[in-house]
Amino acid sequence: MTGAATLPLPAAAAPAETPGGEVPFEALFDPALMPRLTGLAWNADGSRFAGLWRDGKRKGIQLFDGATGASLATAFADELTEGPPTPDASVAAAALGKVSGFAFRPGSDELLLVADDDLFLWKPEGRSVRRLTRGPAEEKGPAFSPDGRRLAFSRDADLWVIDVASGAERRLTEDGRPDEILNGTTDWVYWEEIWGRDATALWWSPDSRSLAFYRFDETGVPTYPLLSEREVAAKVMLQRYPKAGDPNPDVAVRVVEVDSGAIVELATGEAPGDYLARVHWASDPGFVAVERLNRDQRRLDLLHCRADSGKCVELASQQAATWINLSKDYRPLDDGGFLWSQEGSGWRTLHRHDRLGRSRADLLPSGWALEEVVDVLPERGEVIVAAHRTTALGALGRSVLALDLAGRKAPRLLADGPGWHGAKVAATGAWIHSWSDSHTPTEMRLRNADNAEIALLPGGVELPAALTALPRWEVTTIPAASGVGLPARFIPPAGAVGERHPVITYHYGGPASQVVIDRWEGPRGLWHRWMASRGYLVLSLDNEASRFFGKPGEDRLHRRFGELELAGQLDGVRWLGNRTDVDPQRLGLWGWSGGGSNTLYAILHRPGIWKAAVAGAPVTDWRLYDSIWTERYLDSPQDNPDGYRDSSPISAAESLADALLLVHGTGDDNVHPQNSIALMAKWVAAGKRFEEAIYPDEKHGFLPAASRHFYRRMTDFFDHQLRPER
Repeated sequence: MTGAATLPLPAAAAPAETPGGEVPFEALFDPALMPRLTGLAWNADGSRFAGLWRDGKRKGIQLFDGATGASLATAFADELTEGPPTPDASVAAAALGKVSGFAFRPGSDELLLVADDDLFLWKPEGRSVRRLTRGPAEEKGPAFSPDGRRLAFSRDADLWVIDVASGAERRLTEDGRPDEILNGTTDWVYWEEIWGRDATALWWSPDSRSLAFYRFDETGVPTYPLLSEREVAAKVMLQRYPKAGDPNPDVAVRVVEVDSGAIVELATGEAPGDYLARVHWASDPGFVAVERLNRDQRRLDLLHCRADSGKCVELASQQAATWINLSKDYRPLDDGGFLWSQEGSGWRTLHRHDRLGRSRADLLPSGWALEEVVDVLPERGEVIVAAHRTTALGALGRSVLALDLAGRKAPRLLADGPGWHGAKVAATGAWIHSWSDSHTPTEMRLRNADNAEIALLPGGVELPAALTALPRWEVTTIPAASGVGLPARFIPPAGAVGERHPVITYHYGGPASQVVIDRWEGPRGLWHRWMASRGYLVLSLDNEASRFFGKPGEDRLHRRFGELELAGQLDGVRWLGNRTDVDPQRLGLWGWSGGGSNTLYAILHRPGIWKAAVAGAPVTDWRLYDSIWTERYLDSPQDNPDGYRDSSPISAAESLADALLLVHGTGDDNVHPQNSIALMAKWVAAGKRFEEAIYPDEKHGFLPAASRHFYRRMTDFFDHQLRPER
């Protein structure tokens, strides 16, 4: 459960009944509101960058000049063909299908394209591509060697490498068995909870001679059956999924010397169930750095391992009384030292360590919390980071800073002010500045190393006037019973002065969660503003375990979910009760994933407060969720049975008294549909009335048609319960 689920923008809209004068529902889901340029990446020397480009239903690649931002080439998938160009009209039959990814080949102007689960090389000056792989099996995690001569990937659970010039393939491991032994790719729980939905599992050495890779043994991990019933012959997919307290996969890090094929396993010394959470090559190509996290996630060790012998020593360590949050902030430095972040101060900071692992400088000044290390620019002596201020409502937005690697100079503030700032940095120091706020879709600008704007990049979204005119968010703090101010934002309801209006509250909750943000949210944000235009007050607030309160706030949820999240929402209810434009008898509450869980917890533990609620894809029993995420906060079910019971909405199922819409996809491999089914069984046995919306084969984040259908269903539900006259 890496964060609040975002429902994708639908590709098509269904007609909806619209009262006169309102923005039509389908306008919120116009495909034209999707950004056209996504997935930007720089080449190795910073002379070019590229991104996935969409024009209507056509998808392809657009290449840009790194100095001017001018477009150098655009190629759509249906224009790219195998082999040399030919005037034969039948060539269209050989065109590529969907292009889903790309990468620059180091030392070349070629780009690797991922299309139809195969790999191709494209020279931007032409429209033909060279096929590198062919077959039904997917090549996972393709990565060029730093010299550009080889391409590594995982196929059918084994590690492979291609000589790019000749196209010759070599299989580097022989023991892979899909769903059992995995080489060079991750299992589900590492993909979801360790790497944040990224299949990173192989890493080239700086000298291009060796590959470090994960090896997973999943034979001891239990399975969960996901059932697809849309066809006459129903299909069952058995997913390896360790629930809280279950055996985790056995994980090893190995190094293969590509020319000889010799494989060494690193002696990382983990206990059964521990996590080898991060793998990095040090600046010396003879050493691999591994971050080892113990199963209770209270100790994180940085190991330095010899690639030739596998021998490891401990360089540095972090410990916590509750849990340690992982980051992706380790960076090797040319002097043999490294950057590594930690939260010992209560906020994430970035430390420079020497080659012996000793911390020599905290590079981020007081008053800032690190969000991400974007890149290191050794020639400029800087590291570019994204961060937010720790005071007041600082976490509402994000800023971009350049920190002095020596820790002597004050940081350069590259992008600050209202909204959400991000960066993609080139080796030259040029960078792509992304920015949005709650009312403005993302814009991207090319800036040079001195931070001067060079060009506005194409592909941004232009909102039609009707959507721009929708009611706007207001930011405030709400007094909590504990005495602190809770971050909140709301949209006042449209309607006559003096009327009392219904309320919809959207929330998430959980450690380091955040829904009070100043960035573009796509259809969800538009839907909230649209509902306000139709006479609802819309509210979101974050509780005392949210990102606004740092690690000490998160720690308040250790071993117990629900109470603190509910207290925050009750503070919001009290604030609403003091407003003259709110009808306290018509309150609605909704959330997705963890927000769905907290919606259920709230209405089951305080029935009668909210008249109507929508819970999407909720965990209803924490014993049913995955090991890594759940044990991080609640410890194991064996060690904390009371915490699991009292935190689980299903334990209070018989208290249901309010109108509820329960939503789940039958293909949800993250929060299994078992959660909703088990809860519904309790309600049926207790004679409780409820509504459900079950979406065939949909996963945790719905596809476009289901997403649109869900928002329409939720609109109708809240209208029926809170605005029956509509």
